[in-house]
Amino acid sequence: MRLQYPTNVRIIRTPCTGKLEVEYFMKAFENGADGVLVAGCEEGSCHFIEGNLVAKRRVNYTREILSESGLDKERLRMINMGAADPRPFVDKITDMVETVRKLGPNPMGRAGSKDKQEIRP
Repeated sequence: MRLQYPTNVRIIRTPCTGKLEVEYFMKAFENGADGVLVAGCEEGSCHFIEGNLVAKRRVNYTREILSESGLDKERLRMINMGAADPRPFVDKITDMVETVRKLGPNPMGRAGSKDKQEIRP
């Protein structure tokens, strides 16, 4: 449908959201991502049976970690939707971008990871 979504969004395709580990989400924030939106199959219609349910548990666990570490848990969200209608997907992306814009830049940012790289034993 050639729908437009914000240009600062990077889409990374995976075979199943169930393959995403907590470490991937945390690494995204360490590398400067301001927010992460995980889009999975509708509940009950995952091609890999329970992949989206596994992803949902991991996302919720990671949100707890973010909250405990001082980052707003709203920087990470998961949505479940069908592939037949792209309009809700674009709407959810736009909503996430607006939320992240209100929260401001990731305080961990890229500067934090650069500092880590410059420390040498």
